[in-house]
Amino acid sequence: MNTIAPPPKISSLPPRRRVLAITIGFIGGMLGNLSLGYTGFSLYAKNTKFVPYDTSSPDLDTPVFRKHNPERNPPVCIDHAVRTVPLDKLKSQERGVLTREFCRGVWGGVGFALQRRYLERKYRALEGRDKMLWDKEELGKSEYEVGTKIVDHFEVVDRSDDRVVVRCGDSPLNTAQRPGDGLFSMEVTEDEEAQTATFHLKSVFVDTTPEGKNAQPLPWHFQFLHRAYTKLLMETAVRKLMK
Repeated sequence: MNTIAPPPKISSLPPRRRVLAITIGFIGGMLGNLSLGYTGFSLYAKNTKFVPYDTSSPDLDTPVFRKHNPERNPPVCIDHAVRTVPLDKLKSQERGVLTREFCRGVWGGVGFALQRRYLERKYRALEGRDKMLWDKEELGKSEYEVGTKIVDHFEVVDRSDDRVVVRCGDSPLNTAQRPGDGLFSMEVTEDEEAQTATFHLKSVFVDTTPEGKNAQPLPWHFQFLHRAYTKLLMETAVRKLMK
């Protein structure tokens, strides 16, 4: 004899319990979908890793970093993501080409599409923004020379064969020190012995104003979401470079 009672029908429950049951079911389903989505994204981005990166890095002592953080204020968020790919899996093996195409993939790829559209709707019509890069086609063809301005939120401040550094956090038209400031670096290194190329995304967010001397790190949830977004930008950009 089956001694397990069947679950009560929703319609036979009292109103309060009916609402509670529906709410619990909705939340459970939502959490289940989020869990599946996160698991899927984790698998998609499993090859992007974060490596140790802090204020001891020589990056923070380069002229471009010193120029944009003259108070030498501590970062409120700092991380370094890497993705290594065998050279024979890439369409090009020339580092200068890889760096440029990697940069184009970050800004013109699907990873940045949602933010690009949001910033376009909010700022493109404002005065002085007409010569900035806004469209996917422009972002996918630009040479990203120093001075290039991207969606009224980023500006190229340093460029070489192996890296492109952009300033972020506010409109490029605001050249002063900012409470929300930062540098975002896209870099490529090659290991001839291992025959691999490693793609780097380095982020340093700082309050560069005098008041930022005692700035505290951003909350953990911001840093978690930022890292997830960094992985998305990395994967969508690098996969465009592969055969």
